[in-house]
Amino acid sequence: MSRTRTVWINRRLEPADEALLTVTDRGFQVGDGIFETIRVVGGRVLELPLHVDRLQASAAVLEIPLPDDLERCLDTAIADLCRANRLDDSDAQVAVRVTASRGPVDGRALRPPDEVRPNLVVQAWRVDPPSPELLSRGLRLVISGVRRDPSSPLATVKTTSRAEFVYAQLEARQRGADDALFLTTDGHLAEATSASVFLVQVAGLATPSLDCGILVSTTREWVISSGGPRLGLAVREDRLTRDELFSADEVFLSSSVAGIVPVTRVDGRPIGAGTPGVWTLRLRELRESAALGMPQ
Repeated sequence: MSRTRTVWINRRLEPADEALLTVTDRGFQVGDGIFETIRVVGGRVLELPLHVDRLQASAAVLEIPLPDDLERCLDTAIADLCRANRLDDSDAQVAVRVTASRGPVDGRALRPPDEVRPNLVVQAWRVDPPSPELLSRGLRLVISGVRRDPSSPLATVKTTSRAEFVYAQLEARQRGADDALFLTTDGHLAEATSASVFLVQVAGLATPSLDCGILVSTTREWVISSGGPRLGLAVREDRLTRDELFSADEVFLSSSVAGIVPVTRVDGRPIGAGTPGVWTLRLRELRESAALGMPQ
């Protein structure tokens, strides 16, 4: 991931080394903020309306005001930012992060004041796609000790409070894995730290249902509504068990930036044959063709 030179803050481009937010910002003080991560390929922003919808849904839960012209604002911000950071060439793979916080507050109370000045920040980095070595090996995952509570009103909100996700990544690193999977409080499969999870079974694809406390993912929606059907794979959204995970023929993760990535081991146990599966790789090829604007 390359160093970024310029950031976008509240409709202004500023040098990254000089751009500042006050330490009284509630996003810094209490994690009172939300974010989205968006993929840009060759200057083309993927699925911006879906990301805007999700950002607005998160903002509504926490009552964080966003600009009325949010989609147009972000479209312009991303284009200007990519241009300023020289990330708009035809083969550039870019990750864009949009962060909105409630803004600065003079005081330490948890309860937000009625009058706020939200901050909206956009950052962009050049990223490398998953390496051929990783795609041929597959991801190694562990099941985190952290449990997701589907009954929480924040379970589907992408907040800047990410301590549980950081803890799960530390668990993965300590156990020599690439990422971690969350289970729900009642033991059902939820998601990875920054990706949705899919199982390839005899009957098609299966993925945790939204009532498992997972985040709505744009790539997850693509697999369900487009990718799976294109390959003739029925997609089931359900409450999936740990046993179903380990008995699956294939497992893969899906996310906005990395796309479709195979999983070959969980808690040291092989998934299927222990190698990336054919359906996973076909879905990845289809998704990347769509991202690059190639005929399918």
